[in-house]
Amino acid sequence: MKISQKGLYALQAMMMLARHYQQGAIKIRQIAYEEALPEKFLELILLELKNARLLESVRGAKGGYQLRRAPAEIALGAIIRLIDEPLAPFGDADQLRELIDRELPQSALYQVFLDVRDAAARILDHTTLADLVAQERPSFKSSRKQIKNLKKETASILPMVVGGHKGE
Repeated sequence: MKISQKGLYALQAMMMLARHYQQGAIKIRQIAYEEALPEKFLELILLELKNARLLESVRGAKGGYQLRRAPAEIALGAIIRLIDEPLAPFGDADQLRELIDRELPQSALYQVFLDVRDAAARILDHTTLADLVAQERPSFKSSRKQIKNLKKETASILPMVVGGHKGE
């Protein structure tokens, strides 16, 4: 399965918006900056996501984009199908089923391709933005406050791991 650069940018932008869910609208410029995405290309992607009713836009000084539904209600498969169309690397499922019926000598091969397509679709359709955000690790893009808190946590844990007893 191939995901285009546009598809990857859409997923990154949607993940960023999921991280900030219910914190108000986020400006395109901020999404582009935090995710290191080209702003002009991102504008087109966000408009497409808005037209598909995955996002909503807010006008005004505090305007920008926000998720239209909760991150737990937005599956990756929906985003990828919208931007990149079918999930199958060899065409859509209907095409593969036709090949299985029509091309008898290769039907077993096409059946494997259909099984791969179905497995990928199942994973993407059952993985939501909330799932991805919950699995994220802190990154270098983290705020200074988050990094400072992480250092404090690490400092309080590290002596127990390294030291053993006081005075050793």
